[in-house]
Amino acid sequence: MSFSLDVNILLYASDSDSPYFHQAKFFIESCIEREEVFYLAWPTIMSYLRISTHPSIFDHPLTMEEAMGNIETLINLPHVRMLGEGDDFWQDFRSTAGELPCRGNLIPDVHLAALLRQHGIKTLYTNDRDFLKFPFLNVKDPLA
Repeated sequence: MSFSLDVNILLYASDSDSPYFHQAKFFIESCIEREEVFYLAWPTIMSYLRISTHPSIFDHPLTMEEAMGNIETLINLPHVRMLGEGDDFWQDFRSTAGELPCRGNLIPDVHLAALLRQHGIKTLYTNDRDFLKFPFLNVKDPLA
């Protein structure tokens, strides 16, 4: 069994002002302790760095060093693997995007869903209900 995380779970675990902070932090800690393969996608990591350090989004934004340190903690775990686009990614993206009306804010979700599809990862932890639009994903909300 393997799984991946959407950026919102990482962000909630880093934002002590979030009402989901404790739940998300506990969930991330449980992911760290698991032995199953935990996939982190590069788009998720870059979104985390962009949003967690942004003063207009976080009341107390992280420094870039803090945000990178959080990511490095995960990357350095023996059961974490990084996901990037393979050679045929464009076809996977087009196929995934073609299965639903796709535009605007849904584009990053299609990107992540297509990336997971390309690598055969079916379980995604997120509380973004838009991912329910992708029938090939087993979407689980760890904050529910």
